[in-house]
Amino acid sequence: MAKLNMVEALNLALAEEMARDPQIILLGEDVGQLGGVFRVSDGLQAQFGPKRVIDTPLAEAAIVGTSLGLAVGGFKPVAELQFMGFLYPALDQIISHISRYRNRTRGRYSVPLVIRMPYGGGIHAPEHHSESTEALLAHIPGIKVAIPATPYDAKGLLISALRDPDPVIFLEPKRIYRAIREEVPAGEFTVPLGQAQIVRPGDQVTAVAWGSMVRETLRAAEAVAEEGVSVEVIDLRTISPMDDATVVASIQKTGRGVVVHEACRTAGLGAEIIARVNEKAFLSLAAPIERVTGFDTIFPLLKLEEHYLPDAFRISRAIRKVVNF
Repeated sequence: MAKLNMVEALNLALAEEMARDPQIILLGEDVGQLGGVFRVSDGLQAQFGPKRVIDTPLAEAAIVGTSLGLAVGGFKPVAELQFMGFLYPALDQIISHISRYRNRTRGRYSVPLVIRMPYGGGIHAPEHHSESTEALLAHIPGIKVAIPATPYDAKGLLISALRDPDPVIFLEPKRIYRAIREEVPAGEFTVPLGQAQIVRPGDQVTAVAWGSMVRETLRAAEAVAEEGVSVEVIDLRTISPMDDATVVASIQKTGRGVVVHEACRTAGLGAEIIARVNEKAFLSLAAPIERVTGFDTIFPLLKLEEHYLPDAFRISRAIRKVVNF
């Protein structure tokens, strides 16, 4: 079994699913001849031709709006936006139309559409290239939002997204595009949307994360394990729908929690997770849940981004705080 990084795993998922289903079309800026700015679609235009792997103008609203028409018309488009910071012109199409189409037509039409985009910081990119506004997307009814943290999950989640009858926004943590290698099977397998995974069992503290923050949280868990603290780490994998049942069950066992995300603190998903725990497991808590997040400011340029992003040191400090409450 080949050991792949996330870019290779995503490329394999796209290639296998496009070979299986001729209705899948990939479109976006530089996805064809260049193979995508991060080379996720490398070689796909040569394999499937320019009518199925389509280079588009620099127009996100047009890319996503065209994809909506293709989806309603019977195709299964995969729209790539080069960076999450370029998403905002397309939000009108996503909020006003894509998310509502099944409800608007009372189930007559579905929108089997995947919108892929790299998100998050950590690669020394300029402004608009390090956004992490996943909470905004999770707030939109009618769409699913998936975020892999490993190459294996990247392939399995993307295949599930490509086969889903409804729109899925697929956020790819570019900081770890090539940072992790693991065995990824060739051929068909899926990771279910809406199902979290316990990636490290523990019984004293529950730590919840997604995307590149899973790696940092695991590093923190390893650090405090040397001090005798047992941390259960949960990778949400899908933030909408959110598997809060797994989180609640873990909190009921450990009594303590830490939520980690690189997005801004205010109105981030950490607050939603804490609210759900308070609703369903408040009496199990032995300490207030801690949040380890980015800051309420524009994502900084390269000299300061390592100070902005949560790391194992900050996460370990939060774990110690809830243990010693």
